[in-house]
Amino acid sequence: MKKIVAIVAALLVVVGSISLAQELQDLRGTPPDAPSVVNMSLQWEGREGRMVRNYRQQPPLIPHSITQYQIDLRTNQCLSCHDWTKAGERNAPTLSMTHYLDREGNELDHIAGTRYFCNQCHVPQADTEPLVENVFVPSYGN
Repeated sequence: MKKIVAIVAALLVVVGSISLAQELQDLRGTPPDAPSVVNMSLQWEGREGRMVRNYRQQPPLIPHSITQYQIDLRTNQCLSCHDWTKAGERNAPTLSMTHYLDREGNELDHIAGTRYFCNQCHVPQADTEPLVENVFVPSYGN
């Protein structure tokens, strides 16, 4: 009897998963198995200045395209300009000192492994419509 109940329960889970997968859509309204087509023409690219941060601890936005940038275990192309050893000669902003601290707060002479993958926190700036409606209001020192 217990085996029959377990088999029926398993079948219900499988059938439920299949029907749920058919109804899922991403925030752009496409099913999860459809290829994602995102317009990468960034409206802010080539403009002077940077977009203002919306809150105090917001990671800075990237004011240029990173479409062809390689960031993997062997290479981080961002560091070719933004590492503290090269930023001055490349006229690029230097990484924050927090990027050179290990988990215990010890200073390193190279970027910490926890901060190596820049696009975990930083994204190219773009003036686009939000994917979902929201009532977010930036904080200005309140």
